[in-house]
Amino acid sequence: MIEFKLPELGEGIESGQVIEVFVTPGDIVSVEQPLLEIETDKAAVEIPSPVNGTIVDVYVSVGDTVEISQTLVKINGSTKEDKSLQKENTAALAGDGTREEKSVAEEKPVVREEPTKEKQSSRPNIITEHDVDATKPLGVPAAPSVRRLARELGVELVSIVGTGPRGRILEKDVKAYAKAIIKSVSSVPAEPELPDFSRWGETVTESFSTVRKLTAERLSQAWIAPHVTQFDKADVSKLEDLRKLNRGKVKDAGGSLTVTAILVKALSLALVEFPKFNSSIHMGSRTIVYKKYINIGVAVDTERGLLVPVIRDADKKNITEISIELADISSRAREKKISADLLQGGSFTISNLGGIGGTFFTPILNPPEVSILGVSKSSVESVYVDGEFVPRLMLPLSLSYDHRIIDGAEAARFLRWLCEMLEESPESIFN
Repeated sequence: MIEFKLPELGEGIESGQVIEVFVTPGDIVSVEQPLLEIETDKAAVEIPSPVNGTIVDVYVSVGDTVEISQTLVKINGSTKEDKSLQKENTAALAGDGTREEKSVAEEKPVVREEPTKEKQSSRPNIITEHDVDATKPLGVPAAPSVRRLARELGVELVSIVGTGPRGRILEKDVKAYAKAIIKSVSSVPAEPELPDFSRWGETVTESFSTVRKLTAERLSQAWIAPHVTQFDKADVSKLEDLRKLNRGKVKDAGGSLTVTAILVKALSLALVEFPKFNSSIHMGSRTIVYKKYINIGVAVDTERGLLVPVIRDADKKNITEISIELADISSRAREKKISADLLQGGSFTISNLGGIGGTFFTPILNPPEVSILGVSKSSVESVYVDGEFVPRLMLPLSLSYDHRIIDGAEAARFLRWLCEMLEESPESIFN
């Protein structure tokens, strides 16, 4: 008889909300069969069965908040065949045998490569403390004790600049960062209590969803930075002709040639010219971190709230590759199938509201990034060109930036450079 507990779901994740339960007492399950789906502040993940067996009890329901090591289900799965399968699965998880052998019921999920079509797995693409140092996507070198301290203090390691060898994060770095945050918010007045609205009529109160909670916390953190927004318009008439000319080829390859995909590629070129917009600032140590990679996040509107999947190394991919990847990660985000690692590591963000409408807006930074591009709906306008007014397709762009590191003149030059590339040399995007 196995009491299956919630395994570790990733760096800094202590709990999640149950959004679906797939089994009931009496159900027969097999290894890797999804038992339930849990939404964390990173992503929604399916929790698979560790053994073959029969469900005896289910201890959670949809809407429950569950914590790491909390018992989820009881499974009768103690046959010799099951134990053999557990041993095989444990060996596969252990890889080269560097980790001590454990039963599958006790084994924590680990990061895996994307499964091939021939061998799909429902095991969540998540990470444990044992594997986090060696995981390339996170790229945050720190000892387990330092990671534990960061969790206790409620800070994210990706936001901290390490002072140890090769940028390794030390305990003193975590403490200094936490003190800087406390100092920066100490002057902010406490949020006032809400009045009793029921005096004026009927009300309904509901708790934040996991994604809404994360969004609120991150935007509150973002507001610490002094925001400025630069507005401009790009004449994308020629670009739109090229988009229509190439969209069939991209569609045949499995992608969708959207304005967002085009802007991802265009921004990857702009960030090479203006590296400060691809950096992060750390007030505690008074340092600027310039990233040698260009990972562009794209805000996706989902029924659970706003998610920002990331296209890594956008500068090394052509427009077709970007279009295919963007369609894939956007679909995964909306269908609650995106893994946590695809929501991490961004260095610049695009928020495109053009599909809804509007002209300009002021996007809020996605920390620890220092800039974000807002995109509104393009429209045909009368533009004075060479002595006469002609109809041109104009695209409104809004660039918000952290004024502690980026000056207004730099922002204006960045946005004008981007507009001029879209207007005068859109062919470079399709090369």
